[in-house]
Amino acid sequence: MNKIFFTIVLLMLNVLSYAQNETVASGPKMADQFRAEGKIYVVIGVIAIVFCSIVVFLVYLERKMKRLEEEMKIKN
Repeated sequence: MNKIFFTIVLLMLNVLSYAQNETVASGPKMADQFRAEGKIYVVIGVIAIVFCSIVVFLVYLERKMKRLEEEMKIKN
């Protein structure tokens, strides 16, 4: 039973690795098109804005939580 299961797992891994090789070899066509048209900078800009917004929000939350923790310590 274990040999059959192990054989099936190995066959599935082989199929998955073959599928990944073909995807990598052909390359992402959408990224190439964006790069050719100059739109890749817009995509990078939007990603950067979203990332920076998340970082600022997390810093804000951390400061707020720190302030609340200090208030709880004072009350106790």
